[in-house]
Amino acid sequence: MRKFNNPIKDFGYLIYRWITPFFDPLMTISSLSNFPTYFKDIITYSKMKGSEPINLMNTYPILYEKSSGTPFDVHYFYQDIWAFKKIYKNRPKEHFDVASKLIFAGLLSAITKITYVDYHPLKIKLKNFTFKQGDIVSLPFKRNSISSLSCLNVAEHIGLGRYGDKLDPYGTKKACRELARILVKGGNLYFSVPVGKPRLVFNAHRVHSPAQIINYFKSLTLVETSAVTDELEFEENITLEKLENSTYACGLFHFKKV
Repeated sequence: MRKFNNPIKDFGYLIYRWITPFFDPLMTISSLSNFPTYFKDIITYSKMKGSEPINLMNTYPILYEKSSGTPFDVHYFYQDIWAFKKIYKNRPKEHFDVASKLIFAGLLSAITKITYVDYHPLKIKLKNFTFKQGDIVSLPFKRNSISSLSCLNVAEHIGLGRYGDKLDPYGTKKACRELARILVKGGNLYFSVPVGKPRLVFNAHRVHSPAQIINYFKSLTLVETSAVTDELEFEENITLEKLENSTYACGLFHFKKV
């Protein structure tokens, strides 16, 4: 979530967010400016020795990937590594994940049995991978039944209708309560949400303060807080004070039920 702390730029970004559901003006401008290079590359490639014939029906202009760096989602990259390392270290016989990125759950199936829970149906055939459809505010598991559990960048969306779920101002709080309910005594929960100064960005997500998240999990013990900071740097064992003053950091919380 971009934040300029400049009224003019903030308003401009607001207009941009409202336009992009219809079309992305920045992508359109980029496309127009990159097409000449695309056609030049076609001509140059066609004249090269050993080049294959270029059939018009098989052309597929990719115009946005000539960049000086490798683009990636910093929050998801670091959070998935953070959680994976912890789960790998503990080597649970079975791990449960609630609606995190599917690729994360799939990779976990290489080191343990994984049960993946999501609101929408999913058809996947993969060794050590089981799917169970469920709603995070009413999970289909008994109290104190799961010893290893993760939920990464999910709870901030609950109750906003973004994914077809019911509107509910208490969606995130209810999701946290359910995760705590199903965790067995001695069990580990790996959890992440955007953190900083609390606000609602409808219907994308909520941003919570670390204190809110810790309060939502007051029945659990906080083992560690790490984060991807506003500066897009991964910081282990970060202070809660630093996160409280963030704009849009990714808070990584390791809880345990003791």
